[in-house]
Amino acid sequence: MKIDFEKSDGLIPAIVQDAKTAKVLMLGYMNKEALVKTEKEKRVTFYSRSKQRLWTKGETSGNFLEVVSIKEDCDNDTLLIQANPAGTVCHKGSDTCFNESNFSNTLFLEHLEKTIQDRKVNPSAKSYTSSLLASGINKVAQKVGEEAVELVIEAKDNNKDLFIAEAADLLYHYIVLLTAKDITLADIIKKLEERHK
Repeated sequence: MKIDFEKSDGLIPAIVQDAKTAKVLMLGYMNKEALVKTEKEKRVTFYSRSKQRLWTKGETSGNFLEVVSIKEDCDNDTLLIQANPAGTVCHKGSDTCFNESNFSNTLFLEHLEKTIQDRKVNPSAKSYTSSLLASGINKVAQKVGEEAVELVIEAKDNNKDLFIAEAADLLYHYIVLLTAKDITLADIIKKLEERHK
């Protein structure tokens, strides 16, 4: 990177974005020393204008920003840092310094998939998912078919809540089927992306 620190008296803005949700978490300022430390330690360090010193985000709270990537803008005078936050970002206790929730509903699918994969590897007698996976691929595939038919039936009616419930059942059983076949949602997304071109 060829960052132009001289444009703004040795400090440049650094926008921090959550690497998973893409939410903007905060804005801070960096000098050369802060950038070098950030790159070396893989934790975001700013130059504090009020304290007149380097300041690693999370040094007192433990809510560090673990660096995933650092990019400069087209004018080489602003940074975009993608990071994984280790807790809330704002000193006032909110997820972001803009008082936004740093949550993405679609990320729940990754959590659900990991839970289903765990039930496959570590079965539990109390788990419906474990018992379904243990019943074999034919039963798992049959459940997907049953749930698809139930969704089609609900689509013909005007009960939004029942339709959503059946859609959720189908999606869950679909992920179970993928797991049974050792296929991930990422594999399916990759295929969709290939088709989109």
